[in-house]
Amino acid sequence: MRALVDAIEWEVHSALRVMTFNLRFENHRDGLNAWENRRSEVAALIERHRPDLVGTQEGLPSQLRYLEETLSGYRLHAPGRFWDDTCQYPSLFYRLDAFDLLAGGEFWLSKTPAVHRSKDWDSAFPRMMSWARLGVRGGGRSLTAAVTHLDHIGTEARIRQACILAEWVAGQTPPVLLLGDFNDAPGSDVHRILTAPATGLSDSWEDLGMDGGENSFTHHGFTGVPQVGRIDWILVEKPLFASHARIVRDRSGNGSYPSDHFPYCVELDWEEAV
Repeated sequence: MRALVDAIEWEVHSALRVMTFNLRFENHRDGLNAWENRRSEVAALIERHRPDLVGTQEGLPSQLRYLEETLSGYRLHAPGRFWDDTCQYPSLFYRLDAFDLLAGGEFWLSKTPAVHRSKDWDSAFPRMMSWARLGVRGGGRSLTAAVTHLDHIGTEARIRQACILAEWVAGQTPPVLLLGDFNDAPGSDVHRILTAPATGLSDSWEDLGMDGGENSFTHHGFTGVPQVGRIDWILVEKPLFASHARIVRDRSGNGSYPSDHFPYCVELDWEEAV
């Protein structure tokens, strides 16, 4: 069935196109919005917009394997992952014609990051991040991309998780991209920690001077009506910078949405060397 695509077209493809996409976990209680009824639309949306890099959240192994098998020209990055069928994994998919994998890893956002599904503070669920060092094909450049999903309940946990991420980012070779669902809004402590000068990241949406009202909200609960706030971010470190951004509001032909979040997509360019 033909998709209903947002009428605003992308500008000329820049150096890199990056997307963050909360898939909504496979939950049969979602009825008509259950994964089996929308999974083909999720894959079609990604292939239609063709980002070079996608960071997903809430993906159970069955969902991630479906995308791995269905997406043409993409590879799922899951380095040494202990697969647990009940676990939601933030994950990276990258285009094989855009990147070469140089290194990677993942860890849990807890006091014991190497312990599978470990959680601390007031975190309702175990939370983790996954990262990859990627060589840009044909450009002689490289970047580090990371994807995460912070806790939706624990205020202290989100702050502690953000501090772990900020410390990790500061120790990486620039540039770093941090994608994910942060379950917090701009102006929060989490946002301030991750965009502090010591971290080196900036918010791509804010960098472009985009609207901060309801049109920026990314959660909609399958209704298409923006809710909660702008909780899905792509944070960028120089020499990469955002040249264009959009919230993707594509629907299927019957008017339903691929997920309860709108994907957020950014085009990135490299600053010219001085």
